[in-house]
Amino acid sequence: MYQYTYADQAMVDERVAQFRDQTRRFLAGELPEEQFLPLRLQNGLYIQRHAPMLRIAIPYGLLASQQLRKIADITRQYDKGYGHFTTRTNIQLNWVQLEDVPDILAELASVQMHAIQTSGNCIRNTTTDPYAGIHREEVEDPRPYCEIIRQWSTFHPEFAFLPRKFKIAVIGTEQDRAATQVHDIGLHVRKNEAGEVGFEVIVGGGLGRTPIIGKVICEFLPRTHLLSYLDAVLRVYNLHGRRDNKYKARIKILVDSMGAEQFTKLVEEEWHAHSKDGELTLTDEHFAKAQSYFTAPNYQSFDELAVQGELQAKLQQDKNFANWYAHNTVAHKVAGYRAVIISLKAGLVDGKYVPAGDVTAEQMDALADLADKYSFGEIRSTHQQNLVFADIALTDIYEVWQQLQQLNLARANIGTLTDMIVCPGFDYCSLANATTHNIAEQIEKQFDDLDYLYDLGEIRLNMSGCMNACAHHHVGDIGILGVDKKGEHWYQISLGGSSGNDAKLGKILGKAVPADEVAQTLQSILDVYVDTRQQSGDEVEGFGELVERVGIDPFKERVYG
Repeated sequence: MYQYTYADQAMVDERVAQFRDQTRRFLAGELPEEQFLPLRLQNGLYIQRHAPMLRIAIPYGLLASQQLRKIADITRQYDKGYGHFTTRTNIQLNWVQLEDVPDILAELASVQMHAIQTSGNCIRNTTTDPYAGIHREEVEDPRPYCEIIRQWSTFHPEFAFLPRKFKIAVIGTEQDRAATQVHDIGLHVRKNEAGEVGFEVIVGGGLGRTPIIGKVICEFLPRTHLLSYLDAVLRVYNLHGRRDNKYKARIKILVDSMGAEQFTKLVEEEWHAHSKDGELTLTDEHFAKAQSYFTAPNYQSFDELAVQGELQAKLQQDKNFANWYAHNTVAHKVAGYRAVIISLKAGLVDGKYVPAGDVTAEQMDALADLADKYSFGEIRSTHQQNLVFADIALTDIYEVWQQLQQLNLARANIGTLTDMIVCPGFDYCSLANATTHNIAEQIEKQFDDLDYLYDLGEIRLNMSGCMNACAHHHVGDIGILGVDKKGEHWYQISLGGSSGNDAKLGKILGKAVPADEVAQTLQSILDVYVDTRQQSGDEVEGFGELVERVGIDPFKERVYG
């Protein structure tokens, strides 16, 4: 993974010192709130319902074991002993004290981490596929391109105060596991007929109050022009994006209002006039350097027949292990290895609900130890609020499962209904309209039979506590949105969304349902699916496919009568 240069470390250390002085001046009453606000935001600090929240950057979701241990130490010393992973692959601390934040940032800097540009109207953390670099179907590892974008966008003076926040995702496979089409910019690594590497460029996606699927504005951009073209897109946005209304300030509104064709025309004009073939042009040397940061680890060679024989024996002997292996591991491009998904959706543990994406300091320490022992010292965070060990040898996989079981991190529910994306909601967030954790707990209690969940197949359930859609409810197979009705929390349900290759927005089922009826409403929806889905041999119609085929009327009739 990328290691800081002297310049990187100096820059981050200087930012810590700068923010320490800004915080001191603010607390002393020397710096007005309106001046401190943009400064704290660009250092990842929000003021939430009960306490400040610090969002720590995890570039393209990649963590070293020592970094995870440092976060664990910080949560014990400055927070309540846990952190919360987000859909942006970052981690949030929900209970920090403002006066401690400079010390926290200094601790992070000691392990090459920061909270820079995790908030504010700037280019945020670039995300990617959690299986980048290891997936068999990959055109090319997207992480070097993410790192190039990170270095270009960090502290970029022209993009420090954009009309609104800006998010970029890059993938290297046909299958989209990073929700690229609902990003401000989505980049798909492609090869043309000549075998040259480039990008399909998608612009203007986004969720929130006005959800929009992005539009393709360039079918093949040669990789040498990556930064110069992105620069042109950002310049057009900076020049034409609205600043008079924050609800209409995202680039998705600009692209949608002027049309993809006109927006593309402006980008091309800006590109040819100012940046194409200029100093932002990338060379083979640039790519070679970026790729050198992500060299393959020292994989072992195995007797495949012997390894497979031993694995199959364990799968046959232990149904729980077999379920976990089927749902929580992913094929690897190197023979003898699998990627392991660590479920941060434990559900109910000793009768108490564990919020999606939460992980304790003790779990972080244990995961860091496991990563060192079994996965080359690396851990990845995912868009689905889970973690990944990317490189587990099949000879170790049973032992890894046993260790994760002891940590309550081996629930075999990845891809099922209970693998929910859930924002912190009203319990924490000052923007939220409704609670989410109590509804997730209600759903967990209603759907606690794994065999039933496996029969339902892959279903993405996303739940947000407000229209800001931090949990991407618009693009879930089932989306739940918390709304406020005269001080009471109600929940609007949508069906048929997707953030994958067939990205689409879900359709609202009907009127919102009260809090105590959410799980039963979901049961009625799923009963329709089970009763109506088609099957041909082993092929079973998926939930999204059924909604596409029959629409939402059968579900609406069952729910509302």
